[in-house]
Amino acid sequence: MRSHRTTTRCALAVAAVATVIALPARAADEKTVYRCPGNPVLYTDTLSAKEAKEKGCKTIEGTPITVVQGLRPAKAASGAAARTGENKVDPNEQRARDSDARRILEAELKKEEDRLAELQKAYNNGEPERQGDEKNYQKYQDRVAEMKANIMRKESDVAALRRELAKLQ
Repeated sequence: MRSHRTTTRCALAVAAVATVIALPARAADEKTVYRCPGNPVLYTDTLSAKEAKEKGCKTIEGTPITVVQGLRPAKAASGAAARTGENKVDPNEQRARDSDARRILEAELKKEEDRLAELQKAYNNGEPERQGDEKNYQKYQDRVAEMKANIMRKESDVAALRRELAKLQ
């Protein structure tokens, strides 16, 4: 009768022999994977050793490579719908939408220009009238700086609205 120790030794020996036999077979199945520089970095197993050396590629050893299939771009799907005419808008309806957009932008521009004129009048070329609670000169200067920033913001808003209107012309 064999002892437990002998059985364990035999099992280990069989496992070792199986591993040694399997290694060359597995190595023959695996190809050499190269990491080639560039933007984007290229990982490939299709190059010969000579080609890899010429391109400055380095061999990757012992690292498993995972390939993830990308999804089809959403643009392709929406392009198909546009080609079929499903998303087209009636030209008369589009003209009405454009007219509404222009009218809204013009009203917004008028409102912003009026507000800008009020701010510039109150600013009085950098010398607005002092208020009762501004006995401290720093408080006055802070308010003047805030007014100037508000004017600059309104000028930027007005310019943006004018650009949007120009796009609709």
